[in-house]
Amino acid sequence: MKGYAGTAIFSKVKPLNVIYDIGHEEHDKEGRTITFEFEKFYLISCYVPNAGARTLDRLDYRVGKWDKDFQTFIANLEAKGKPVILCGDLNVAYQDIDIHQPKGAEKCAGFTPQERKSFGEFLDKGYVDTFRHLHPGEKKFSYWSAMRNSRENNKGWRLDYFVVSKSIISNVTESTIHQDVMGSDH
Repeated sequence: MKGYAGTAIFSKVKPLNVIYDIGHEEHDKEGRTITFEFEKFYLISCYVPNAGARTLDRLDYRVGKWDKDFQTFIANLEAKGKPVILCGDLNVAYQDIDIHQPKGAEKCAGFTPQERKSFGEFLDKGYVDTFRHLHPGEKKFSYWSAMRNSRENNKGWRLDYFVVSKSIISNVTESTIHQDVMGSDH
């Protein structure tokens, strides 16, 4: 196992193929993706790079390189004739409702205008955020800082997603965030 940003997929069904990483050495050294190919779809587990906790030192890399190359990887999979299901920590709170206090957070990794714009452009290419599609007004979070009792006070961010190709959104019957499940900061 390489990298420090590992992901995993547990499946009772053996995939037809397993793809580690996205085929770009610059990104692949961190071990951020696993893709399972099944008969009718691709399933991608991903941990998107953080733009930089305090200094946004990786923001240009994140939106200028990673997002573009990862979105091309996904589009290339879909071009093979199967829809895509993407899940994981996508490290973006896309809409104001996806963060406990949006005002003043525009300079925070995960909520910068650049990251939000990049994610919106990805969705506009034919992908759907399943939780927001099914729960357009619901404010739920999937990440809480370990500081200042954030979880206890429900001061969180929605950074974890299931995104699907638009062609299969009618198959999605539920997308839930279990805020009461403990085990990490997500």
